[in-house]
Amino acid sequence: MIRAIGRNQPIQFVLPAFPAKSPNRDKVLGHLPDLAEELAVGFLSDLCADLTELYPPGARLTICSDGRVFGDLIGVPDEEITAYQQEMAALIRATGSDRLDLYTLDDYAPGSCPESLRRLLDAEYTEPIADLRARIGADADLRAMYLGIVRFLLEDRYGPGYSGTRSALQRESRQRAYGVVARSRAWGDLVGARFPDAVRLSIHPQPCGAAKLGLLLGRTPDAWLTPWHAVAVHEPGGFTLMKRIEAEQLGARLVHRGGRPSHYVLP
Repeated sequence: MIRAIGRNQPIQFVLPAFPAKSPNRDKVLGHLPDLAEELAVGFLSDLCADLTELYPPGARLTICSDGRVFGDLIGVPDEEITAYQQEMAALIRATGSDRLDLYTLDDYAPGSCPESLRRLLDAEYTEPIADLRARIGADADLRAMYLGIVRFLLEDRYGPGYSGTRSALQRESRQRAYGVVARSRAWGDLVGARFPDAVRLSIHPQPCGAAKLGLLLGRTPDAWLTPWHAVAVHEPGGFTLMKRIEAEQLGARLVHRGGRPSHYVLP
């Protein structure tokens, strides 16, 4: 960032986020972006515009959509990830902003199939799981990230259609979480190599002094809740994020736009 300011150039930000909708339909409306993502993209566009008022060269923000990175680990089919990425690109275009971009694993090796892309990522950037286990045991911040991912993996599978026990799923989620953390770190390294001068943003809470800046994408009572794990709900104070089942339990009314479910409105 200092280098960009010294050259009077736009500040580059990268945000690994917006992977795919949760497969748990108790949490979301479907597999495509809806108003939850639209509001978040609008916020990011406004953020770039606000920064331009303070620093005339402005800022560029690249959303690094990472669903392809670990779709096989989180139980989301690649065709749904592709559709999600295409709709995210459309949402970015709809803002009319020239400050937002989208980067995906598909852009790293164009023309490669999803499995080949993940094998390439693993070969070039992913650390051995045994090394990661030791690192998680020694690093409190990394362990907090791991436990947060365990929680999401458990929630995403323990929903409609799941017939197993919660304890068995919890054991499986712990194992899969190591793979998700390893791929997430690998994706971060790839993004760092692709955008070496960028300021790294994160949708996860970050401690003071961390290399990444935490960014909350929407009003929510849970700092870990994201647009792709929730729905947008309009209430008297504006929009907030919550799980779909919670919105319905509150008696919220579902709103459709363009023939697709979009968001909820509280009575």
